[in-house]
Amino acid sequence: MTLEKRSVSLAGHRTSVALEPEFWAALVNAAEQRGQSLAGLVTEIDAARDPARPLSSALRVFALLWST
Repeated sequence: MTLEKRSVSLAGHRTSVALEPEFWAALVNAAEQRGQSLAGLVTEIDAARDPARPLSSALRVFALLWST
């Protein structure tokens, strides 16, 4: 399976995040259920994560916990 790269703006800086399509789908679903944009959800997850944890890892963990 290949990774899908998406660009996001966090704190005024553009960055790219590469995740498996299934994780992106879970994040889009979570954002929709919460009444947020995907960008808003990613920003929220980024703000809450431990700085030692990479953003891609924090997004995968959120998606996993959301879907269980």
